[in-house]
Amino acid sequence: MGSYVVQFLNGLATASSLFLVAAGLSIIFGVTRIVNFAHGAFYMLGAYVAVSLVPHTGGGAVGFWTAVLAAALVVGALGVVMERLLLRRVYRAPELFQLLATFGVVLVVQDAVLLLFGPEERLGPRAPGLEGAVSVLGRAFPAYSLFLIVLGFAVAAALAFLFRRTRWGVLVRAATEDRETVAALGVNEAWLFTSVVALGTALAGLGGALQLPREPVHPAMDVQVIAEAFVVVVVGGLGSLWGAYLASILIGELHAFGILVFPEITLVLVFLVMAVVLVVRPSGLLGRPETAAPGRAAALAAPLLMPPSRRTLAVEVGLAALLAAAPLALDAYALGVLSEVLVYALFAASLHLLMGPGGLVSFGHAAYFGLGAYGAALTATRLGVPMPVALVAGVTLAFAGALLFGRFAVGLGGVYLAMLSLAFAQIAYAVAFQWVPVTGGDNGILGVWPPGWVATPAGFYYVALALCGGAVLFFRRVVFAPFGYALRAARDAAARAEASGIDVRRQRALAFALAGAGAGLAGALYAFLKGSVFPESLGIATSLDALVMVLLGGVHTVAGPVVGAAVYKTLQVILATYTDYWRLVVGATLVALVVAFPQGLVGFAVGRLRAGKARP
Repeated sequence: MGSYVVQFLNGLATASSLFLVAAGLSIIFGVTRIVNFAHGAFYMLGAYVAVSLVPHTGGGAVGFWTAVLAAALVVGALGVVMERLLLRRVYRAPELFQLLATFGVVLVVQDAVLLLFGPEERLGPRAPGLEGAVSVLGRAFPAYSLFLIVLGFAVAAALAFLFRRTRWGVLVRAATEDRETVAALGVNEAWLFTSVVALGTALAGLGGALQLPREPVHPAMDVQVIAEAFVVVVVGGLGSLWGAYLASILIGELHAFGILVFPEITLVLVFLVMAVVLVVRPSGLLGRPETAAPGRAAALAAPLLMPPSRRTLAVEVGLAALLAAAPLALDAYALGVLSEVLVYALFAASLHLLMGPGGLVSFGHAAYFGLGAYGAALTATRLGVPMPVALVAGVTLAFAGALLFGRFAVGLGGVYLAMLSLAFAQIAYAVAFQWVPVTGGDNGILGVWPPGWVATPAGFYYVALALCGGAVLFFRRVVFAPFGYALRAARDAAARAEASGIDVRRQRALAFALAGAGAGLAGALYAFLKGSVFPESLGIATSLDALVMVLLGGVHTVAGPVVGAAVYKTLQVILATYTDYWRLVVGATLVALVVAFPQGLVGFAVGRLRAGKARP
């Protein structure tokens, strides 16, 4: 009995640590409506600042807690800097562009941490006075973990008092409900938003600093915590403080007991629970249905371009001719890079079908990319089938996965749909990682090489050009076909589309299936390009790459994803060749582009052309 109680308390301690991060994320989203993907970076910064300050604060209990509190304040101040320099410029932009901006911040912080603190893990001190253990039913339980349990509830109660009993809290809750009315009443909206971001990021920094006695500080902390923080916020209900606390306890106990009861599915259990909650209760345990902020619905529903003109077609024919002649001028390495760009252009174009005409946001599009890669790799290596058959197998597996997911996802929208797609991708990732006899686990599947002439750089390049180019043209055809217009109608006015006889759920499910098939083909080609497949092909970073490419080029243009993929991958490859800190440059570039061209590179260019034609 005592061991179960101790395990339960361990779950509560984990929940308290997770709540500090998730509470800040929930508060920021509740008021600013920004999906702050950089929140994990602030958690990591809190840990690094604290472990760096401890040696300089005199030691002992006073020194340790001074370092922890100072870390929270420093991180809160950095949050203010981010809010004033970046977020304030994109408050009225669609959530996806805000996500892209905060993702740029993540890349900058990752390399800044490596530059300032190095790649090695750093061990923090134990909390003075809380080094020992207490006896719980005859079992030892760490005193520091008990302190975290108490602190988590105390922070939740303090935040509840702050939001319910103070004038600032009342204004924050009012802004959560109706920002425009609050601004019309004379409230300084800019100051209010700045204070909310400062509080939210300070809580993330505090959560990171409090981990010093429990785990080493390392540069991957941000990625580890942000996924679970999003899970907590979404399961609890976006913007709900007590929902986040309840969800933190749920996730913490799943971690504590899952390893005892279901050790084989520990990686997938949390996301499986999130998927079930979102399917049964789309707004979370204590949340309310999400409503788009004024101005955002129109931005997301901006019309796509008309079918290409003759001039555009002529440019495309010229570009195709240049690509066809590329092997005559480029070496093997350059052809390999160009083949990878083609694969990612198809990957981005498949996601664009959902995001552009469909208005459906996916944080887990890597699921279909990875399914395609594993489907092709397994059939090629285990069954010995030819490459064309393996490609078909990969596409079929990805199509089936997308069709299955679409059945559950078509009733959701916004951030909830995005998080359900993330859950599906993480479930697929966990299966690939833990089903070692079939997938090889983290060792992956090796020896996935194309045969004969296709194995040459030029041969594979021509195959990739034909398949990826043909698939991209197919997606463009779909966008301007009756199905594409019906999908746009469902995006812009679902109720009117239903009244007109359009089966909205069916249209969206089919869009998921087609997008999944395209991503699967990209993944299958990628497996043969690299000669191997690893679970990372299903990971969060791969999904974010697709999002970045679409948004960088322009979500409301059919050429945007292709241009975004070309710019992003080329920039990534070139910078990685010359510097180890390429993420810092790419992240800063993304932030600058979001501020300067919130409609994307192609969207900006098209807008300028239209403005020029409109002038008398």
